[in-house]
Amino acid sequence: MNFFQNIRSYFEKHGYAVSSRLADRLGMKAKNVRLFFIYVSFATLGVWFAVYLTLAFVLKLKDMVYTKRTSVFDL
Repeated sequence: MNFFQNIRSYFEKHGYAVSSRLADRLGMKAKNVRLFFIYVSFATLGVWFAVYLTLAFVLKLKDMVYTKRTSVFDL
């Protein structure tokens, strides 16, 4: 059990204080750094969702334009 306590204390000391350490280094408030990370995560999620919708639209358009014809007389 002591092993897990050591791992937990290591991550609490070095991993959880990222925004406060970054804010201290930049001379900002930690609240502003946390808000920036939250906004950036939502923005990047939104960008990839827009890319997904665009690709779905293009594929649907491609299927509408290039339909498979079984014979020459289907023109």
